[in-house]
Amino acid sequence: MEDDLASEDDTLLLSEKALHDAAKRNEVEKMQELMRMGVNVRAKNKVERKALHWAAGAGNEEAVRLLLQRDRHLDEEDSFGMNALLLASWFGHLKILQLLVASGALLTWENKNGLSMLHCAAQRGHTKVLEFIMENLEDLSLDRVDKAGKTAFLLAAEHGQQEVVEYLIGMGCTHGSKDKGGNTALHLAARNGCCEVLRKILETGLDVDERNAEGLTALHMAVDEDHSSCVELLLLFGCNVNAQTMKDMNALHFAAQHGLVNVTILMLEAKTHTDVVDSQNRTPLHIAVSNHHANVVRLLLDSGCDLDIPDKRLQTPLHIAAEDGRQDLVEMMLIAGVKLNLTDKQGKTCLEVAARGGHVILVDMIIKADRFYKWEKESASRGQPPWVGRPLTFRQDHQLETQHLRSVLWSLATKHLCRGEWKLLGQHWGFTSDHERAIEQQWTGSKSFKEHGHRMLLIWLHGAVQAGDNPVKGLYEGLVEISRTDLAESIRQKANDDIIHPRICCLM
Repeated sequence: MEDDLASEDDTLLLSEKALHDAAKRNEVEKMQELMRMGVNVRAKNKVERKALHWAAGAGNEEAVRLLLQRDRHLDEEDSFGMNALLLASWFGHLKILQLLVASGALLTWENKNGLSMLHCAAQRGHTKVLEFIMENLEDLSLDRVDKAGKTAFLLAAEHGQQEVVEYLIGMGCTHGSKDKGGNTALHLAARNGCCEVLRKILETGLDVDERNAEGLTALHMAVDEDHSSCVELLLLFGCNVNAQTMKDMNALHFAAQHGLVNVTILMLEAKTHTDVVDSQNRTPLHIAVSNHHANVVRLLLDSGCDLDIPDKRLQTPLHIAAEDGRQDLVEMMLIAGVKLNLTDKQGKTCLEVAARGGHVILVDMIIKADRFYKWEKESASRGQPPWVGRPLTFRQDHQLETQHLRSVLWSLATKHLCRGEWKLLGQHWGFTSDHERAIEQQWTGSKSFKEHGHRMLLIWLHGAVQAGDNPVKGLYEGLVEISRTDLAESIRQKANDDIIHPRICCLM
């Protein structure tokens, strides 16, 4: 047959490719036929792999024996630095390894990453191969490292090879060896979620809080990769839950960064410090809010964390949520209780940040909260019991009970109040100049004052309902106060037309 190239992107002739395929399948007769035709047994494909590599990697003993009769270059490597000896170790073919060793293969060969046959067998979990190497071959160091500084023990731990880990421990390997990143076997097992391997290593007495070059402990790595079983195990062995990295992050920072609910619960139950700050002065709450992890934010708030710690930009978590327009996060923090007068590096409060970002609903929510906090404080100073009622919310009102009154307020704002009168009403009800400016930040055209007035009225209604006041009475008195007696009576009558709840204005 015509012996062309096997393919456009290959360097093998068709006959050479056939020899490679036969070696992979242990088709000895086909190989002999091709050899009689004079096919080059050392021919290599585009990754520098020859027939002996394929036969050794596949564990084909007969094919290997046949090739060794024609190819004495046992140590030739492919483009990855893998020779037949390393491939046999990598794939766990003990008989092939013994055959190659008996044929004079170089025992100290390494691939491009510095992996020896000991490393290959350990990483892949081939205990029988390791036993042969350690018991029958001389001058092979158990703690020899690859180019990443990893010993066979570290590789076995990293890849979850429990049987190999136990074997190497029994052989006396150095338990506390570190790779070039300063990682111990604990770090590597924890990072990859190898829980049973982690347990075995912990039982050797290795320092559970050993740090790598970045200051990370095994706990940091287990949390960062969301391996909750490893986290529980490390906690059981008494790890330091408050250990901090070179960037001052504790494990809770990592859980918050990735939104890991289960791990966050474990950290909180272990009494991890919730208010520790990293190198950017961020608490776990800052990080959870920045990454929009609402469930973790809820857990942190329920744990009683400090909501008012500023980061390096002097932003509190509420500033960040307001800037991002996150209503759910803002709502949670407002209900938990925050300081609304804190300013960032630009001198902006969270209210001003929300207004500048055009987050109208957030502006209204923050003003509602501000007014509610002041009402609570005044009530407490008068010796009144704390507020108890329906679940607190600062979101837009969609209650059926207030539907009719909200319709009346819409009519009042859009059809009856003149420019500027909404501000007079607001001042009568205790709205501050900061509240007014934030509301006015919204621009909807020359009639913007109508929208501003409507928002102010709804904010006021929220406070009246929360305080248990009669909103119609308050509205009537407010209109009288700003000299709109003409409106007061008609609005009272419209409000009292609520056929669903006719007794709402019975105090008038």
